Amino acid sequence: MGLFGKSHQPDPKELVNQWTSKIRKEGYNIERQVKAIQREEEKTKRMIKEAAKKGDRDSCRMLAKEIVKADKQINKLYASKAHLNSVQMSMKHQLATLRMAGALAKSTEVMKSMQQLIKVPEIQATMRELSKEMMKAGIIEEMMDDTMEALDDEDLDEEADEEVDRVLYEITAGELGKAPAAVEDSLPETEGARAAPSRAGPSRVAAAAVALEEDDDDEDMDDMKARLEALRS
Repeated sequence: MGLFGKSHQPDPKELVNQWTSKIRKEGYNIERQVKAIQREEEKTKRMIKEAAKKGDRDSCRMLAKEIVKADKQINKLYASKAHLNSVQMSMKHQLATLRMAGALAKSTEVMKSMQQLIKVPEIQATMRELSKEMMKAGIIEEMMDDTMEALDDEDLDEEADEEVDRVLYEITAGELGKAPAAVEDSLPETEGARAAPSRAGPSRVAAAAVALEEDDDDEDMDDMKARLEALRS
């Protein structure tokens, strides 16, 4: 309680500056975590190469799965960084609104970003604290505590084999795993392809091959082989 029983109201500009500072620090925190995960990934890649030299396929697949999980975690952290940047930009807008209207404005953009950020374990505590302060200031409404975040292992299991094969193929230079699926787009036509007959009828090579199999009573076999090779060249 303040003087004459009035409670002290925090200065809105000071609040926004505090929030911006905390958000910036959490952004740096995420960057550090991404770099730490990437360092561990490099160690894991070296372990995969060593295991591949020993022919230990089981260890290779287990380690490759860890890389797939790490990649997913990095993607989530980058998404969180984007939400943090969105909130930080919104804080600049709040300062502009404060100068013009004299009060902070409710923001659905901040609300949406904060709803995503309080699900991120690495920054959850700070985001919960900030969301409560923003609710008191009237920027966002009360948020439901959504715990439907982690389906990590289930999501990974559904596509793990393909991703693990891709990781192994890249790290072991094709010794293990499988190459990514080939692009099925048709290649540009060459001059020879343009000159070839349409797909509606058999090509000259195919026709000669059929003649080689079915018309040996009328033609000498060696002569037909020579004609077929001439068409293919």
